Amino acid sequence: MIEFIVSLLVSAGVILLMAYLLPSVTVKSFGTALWVAILIGILNATVGWLLRFPMNLVTFFLLEFVVRLIVTAIMIKLADKLVRNFEVRGFWPAIVIAIALAAATTLVSSTFNDNDRTTSGEVERVY
Repeated sequence: MIEFIVSLLVSAGVILLMAYLLPSVTVKSFGTALWVAILIGILNATVGWLLRFPMNLVTFFLLEFVVRLIVTAIMIKLADKLVRNFEVRGFWPAIVIAIALAAATTLVSSTFNDNDRTTSGEVERVY
């Protein structure tokens, strides 16, 4: 649960950072960025899965990462249409945001996975 909350906050921070760095992205506030992060997560879990599966079948699952980035960019553009105070002008900025979100969530995920391994309390037996 804590990993989900941290991942959501990091995603909102990345969206704000991309709005600051890219002139074609506009976000009004951190609350808007948090709402967009939640919406992108929901859209990726539902509509994104429906888009990813046939695209991965066509590419024989060889370009799974590229397909995931493209579908996430499409979900970002869909969130742009649904949220009033969030605007992404163009598809390339959506791709850049998708890459930044993928990198950030990978770092959060690997950080929590490393913590789980070191604090699990398991003792390794040596024979």
